[in-house]
Parts: sequence; C-alpha cells; structure tokens
Amino acid sequence: MKADWDQLGSEFADSSSVLIGDADCTDSAKSLCEKFQVQGYPTIKYFKDGDMTDGDDYKGGRDIDSLRKFIDDELAVKCNVNDVSECTEKEKSYIEKMKEKTLEDRKAQLERLSKMQGSSMKAELKRWLNQRLNILKGLDQEL
Repeated sequence: MKADWDQLGSEFADSSSVLIGDADCTDSAKSLCEKFQVQGYPTIKYFKDGDMTDGDDYKGGRDIDSLRKFIDDELAVKCNVNDVSECTEKEKSYIEKMKEKTLEDRKAQLERLSKMQGSSMKAELKRWLNQRLNILKGLDQEL
C-alpha cells in the first residue's frame, strides 16, 4: 500500500485542495496519532473543507484506483469561480446564476445546502451538493 500511497502523493502534489501525507505512529508522529485516535495500522484519515478537528476514517478500498476515485469524487476541488476553465458546464451555469443573486440569497443557499451535507443521498447528488457548496464559498471569498 505504501507504493500506491506515495504515487497518490505525487499525482496530487500540485493540487490546491488535496494534500496526501503520512505519519509513522511508532516514531516521531506518536502524539499526532494519539490526537487523532489512530489505533490500527495502516489507518487512513481524511479532512474536508479545512476541518482539522477529528478527521473521518476512510473505509473504502485500499487499492490505488479506489483511493484515487474517492479523492476525485469527494475531496478534490476542481472548479474555481475566478478561473472557470476546469469547471463543468453545469458548474459554470450555477456560478452565473449565483453571481446574479444578492449576498443574502447566497448566504441562505449556503446555509440550506450545508444542512443537507449529513443527509443520505446518492453519490452523484452528494458530489453536486459539494460542488455547489465550493462555488458558493468561492463567490463569498470574492467579495
């Protein structure tokens, strides 16, 4: 698994939204592992949207294709409201729609969508929910 993990680190090295790292819990990172309650090895934790409180345990496949798919689907932010070249047509349309809204309307939309994050939904809908949240957060940073 170490070789696949290192390869992922190389693939996402230039990403502005994904950081692949590892820690040796038997050595210098022991206190870090205790902080995040790592008890078995290898343990994969992921953190979303800058939330560094506890992290979530990754429970998917351990092969490189499964890990890459999880990162692409759930963690990587590709669409940037200031440079829409990496955005899908659906994202571009949503950006334009939200740019026309007032700040209050966008904040209400952000709050509504944020409440939906813990809901059970199909992967495609969850991905679209996260894409819209990232767009709204990016638009608010523009102001």
